[in-house]
This record gives sequence, structure tokens and C-alpha cells, in this order.
Amino acid sequence: MENKKPTLLILAAGLGSRYGSLKQIDQIGPSGERIIDYSVYDAVKAGFGKIVYVIRESFKDEFKEVILDALPSEIETDIVCQELDSLPPTLSYSKERTKPWGTGQALITAAKVIKEPFVVINADDFYGAESYQIAADFLASVESERDYALIGYKIKNTLSEYGSVSRGVCEADSSNFLSSIVERKEIKKSDNKITFKDENDNWNPLNGDEIISMNMFAFTPSVFKSFEEDFEKFMKENGYNLSAEFLIPSVVDTLINSNKPKVKVVKTNANWFGLTFPEDKPIARKKISELVKNEVYPHKLWT
Repeated sequence: MENKKPTLLILAAGLGSRYGSLKQIDQIGPSGERIIDYSVYDAVKAGFGKIVYVIRESFKDEFKEVILDALPSEIETDIVCQELDSLPPTLSYSKERTKPWGTGQALITAAKVIKEPFVVINADDFYGAESYQIAADFLASVESERDYALIGYKIKNTLSEYGSVSRGVCEADSSNFLSSIVERKEIKKSDNKITFKDENDNWNPLNGDEIISMNMFAFTPSVFKSFEEDFEKFMKENGYNLSAEFLIPSVVDTLINSNKPKVKVVKTNANWFGLTFPEDKPIARKKISELVKNEVYPHKLWT
């Protein structure tokens, strides 16, 4: 496959209901940097050629002023907007619904501006430089348009100290190809133990080394057609469901069970952190400060 510089697709349309503000533009770094800035910095350093942001029209002007205008001019960027009604005209939905349809719809929204291999991430998650390099190396080595990857984290490296979280727990075969992703919605750490609540409301232990999805996937543009087909099916079944979400891990799970693409689980030992709860902000600031002190990042990212 032709080796093109990959694109980084950043999903920034969520308003952070649990967090309580537009967390994508909260200042975390010593010179006012946001988590989203560190993602761009790491991606560019790993060889990514373009950054595409999925946002909401309602904060487009603020986002441009705060995020895009601060970037060096040589970084190529693009913006697409995800809205509730960003749908083919053949699909209908409840007019009582107020929010878009989830990360899978956000990915589809970007299809019109991405023609090269790409990596998708969440705007409010810090993934670590190692993960971007691993993803870039994978995309440089793929031989088929149907070869994708999930960048897999150890669950113990991804938990908040301040509440339960949802994670896609992954299973892989002996060749490290993904065989399933099961969404677990109440995972928490307490007294150095990690547990999750299953569908029967029973608490189950985890050892901490389980590989989970943090919504960091490496794709080629061929994935858009699969997502669009699945989204049409989803909307026909859930268009009048006010809370249903079309999520990337769920679509990937459907794809691998249809025996279509192969999804490699590429493991990373990186430590994730993010802004899930308001209490996470001082922790994130401390971790970034330590990385700056250790010269992983400069004191001021963009000079």
C-alpha cells in the first residue's frame, strides 16, 4: 500500500456532561496548553501530516480562536462539525433528541476530508508519545486497505481515582488479532482492587493487566464505508431511542465478527490520563508538570 503521512482525527464534539464544562479547552500545561495540544505535538513528532477536528458548530468560533490560532502555521488542520441532524436524508429520528449519535457518527462526519490512513482519538484523553509512534509505525507497515489496529492499554494504566469509568475490554487471539470488545460501564479502583459491574449487577474482579480500548484506533479510509453501512442499520433500529449511541468500539466488534477486516491489537505500556471528573484536573496538571520537568515536553509547546 502507498505510504502516505497519516492524519490524526480528534473527536472534540462532546461537551463533557460529567465534567461540567467544555473540557477540551481547559488549560493543563505550564504555558496554558490543553491536553489536545499535547496530542497534536506527539502526533506531529511521530510523523502525522494533518490534524482533523470533529467539533460542534455551537463552539466553532471559540475553538478556532483558542486551539487552532495557537498552532504553528505549518501544521495542516481541518474542522468538520458533528450535529444531531448530520444524517442521510433517508434516515429519520426523534425530534426530542438533543445530542448527536456518538463517536461512530463523528468518524463518519470526517470521511469527506480524510483520504489517507488515519488514527482516531478522544480530545480529552492523554495517550502518551509512545502510542502515536506505535500507531504511525503500524500504518506505515500495512499491506492491505483492510488492515486496522487498536492501540491497547492495560486497564490499570487508565483508571480515574474519582469514580467509575466505561472501558471496552478486549480479547485477542494467539496472533494478537482482536476477537471481541465488550463494553464494561462501571469499572472502578478501590483499596488497590479493580472491579466491574456486569449486566446482572454483580461485581467482578479484574487483575489490572487486561487490555482495553481507549478509543485509539488506526484505520485506512476503507473503514468509512463499513461505518456508514452500520450507521444506517443503527438508525433504523434506534432513531427514536433518545439515549442510544453509535460507538466506534461497538462497530469494530461487529466488523471483526463478520470476518471482514483484521484488527491488530498493538499494545502499549503508556499511562493514560484524562478529564473524566473535575477532580482529575489537578492530577492531569501534576502529571504534565512531571513530564515537562523530565524534558519529555518543552515548557512551552508552541514557540
